[in-house]
Amino acid sequence: MGNTGSLKVGKGAFLLSAGIILALMIVSGALTRALPAGVFERVTEGSRILVVPGSYREVPRPAYPFWRWFTAPVEILYGPESLTPVVLCVFILIVGGSIGILERAGVMEALIGLLVARFKKRRYLLIAVLIFFFMFLSGFVAIYEAMIPMVVFMVPIAISLGWDSLTGLGISLLPLGFGLAAAVTNPFTVGVAQEIAGLPLFSGFPVRLAFFIIVYGTLCFFVIRHAKKVEKDPACSSCYADDEKLRSKIIPAETGSPSSPRKIRALVCFLCSISLAIAGVIITARLPGLANLAFPIMGVCFLAGGISGGAVAGSGAGKLIGGFGRGALGMAPGIVLVLMAYSVKHIIVTGMIMDTLLYLAARLIGGAPPLAAAFLVYAATLAMNFFIGSASAKAMLMMPLLAPLADMAGITRQTAVMAFDFGDGFSNMIYPTNAALLVGLSFTVAGYARWMRWTWKLQAVILFLTAAFLVFAVRVRFGPF
Repeated sequence: MGNTGSLKVGKGAFLLSAGIILALMIVSGALTRALPAGVFERVTEGSRILVVPGSYREVPRPAYPFWRWFTAPVEILYGPESLTPVVLCVFILIVGGSIGILERAGVMEALIGLLVARFKKRRYLLIAVLIFFFMFLSGFVAIYEAMIPMVVFMVPIAISLGWDSLTGLGISLLPLGFGLAAAVTNPFTVGVAQEIAGLPLFSGFPVRLAFFIIVYGTLCFFVIRHAKKVEKDPACSSCYADDEKLRSKIIPAETGSPSSPRKIRALVCFLCSISLAIAGVIITARLPGLANLAFPIMGVCFLAGGISGGAVAGSGAGKLIGGFGRGALGMAPGIVLVLMAYSVKHIIVTGMIMDTLLYLAARLIGGAPPLAAAFLVYAATLAMNFFIGSASAKAMLMMPLLAPLADMAGITRQTAVMAFDFGDGFSNMIYPTNAALLVGLSFTVAGYARWMRWTWKLQAVILFLTAAFLVFAVRVRFGPF
């Protein structure tokens, strides 16, 4: 990869993504003028703040001038929920800078060369294993956002094996998102929603596991089929031209020339840091009180691995600083996208229509027949996911209302939780307001438009599968209740 950094946000991809999010910001602002302001009462139970069903009331519309719709990306930096976007922005710079150090020192080249040499004859098995690895982490262990930096490694590996950037995203970003939606024992999606609904923790395991397996098989088929297609005709990839530029930077990894002992030692040093990071993230993911430490842990370990790996490879202080600066600068536009994505929620919360949207959705669900009610829960969660990315935060907002509404509509609470999980998870791979999706795409040349052109058919298949499982859940009264 030489001295030229390959990790940067493309101008075209940035402008398109920014334009889409800006349009969503304007739509959100318009909604604050079109809908009445309203609030639900809230109660505190332990560490959670839950809405009180039946407590919605309209309130006077707040003074919220339209020009503040456009200053929202700055306002969230000093708002009450500023910690998450700030941490994520710092995290982006650290990952970009650390990879910049490793690229300049030739460590990334050594990593890719070793992996390609080991798996070149078992490339489709590698796809299946990696997809399972990422799906398992998000679906069972509750690791999603903190694993997004792995895209940085998967895309060059995919290109070196004769595929494209989209294949790299298909073996990393897609399974992370789909694992979250097909979650089996994820405590922040299934666990929190079931607990609020009064269901036994992780009940319904066999049905959820069956869905996970079906989604896994569907995703493997989709990605492997695409990889084979690109192998036969590389020019058929929408990323072909940009991937060719990237391929020219990783050709040394494909020549089969052995890496120097110093680079191997640097690579071992970096991989130890990343292994430590993954172990730390897995531990914190199982402890809800420590869940917010995932990004800091991954960021610190990335930084330590980048600096130590670069130093062991022979980079002096000037080279380390230069590599970090170049890598961080290349990723800086991603910060703008993240702040804009978070500002969509900020606008509707400041305009006091978040609870109004939830109240209108609840009215539709409460008066619907069972099957329609299940799909309305699905649709309502899809709509709310535009504004609230966090699954646990969405569960605390929606499940206190959805659980009694499920009883009224004649569907089981377990079915309502399943519909909630479906709506929360799969749309994360579609909505440009999902910061994790934007960060993952920022690590590649793909961009949001190419991503959507590539995945829309897969999303349509998944929509059909989720609909089929919801029909099944309603028919058999998926329980225990």
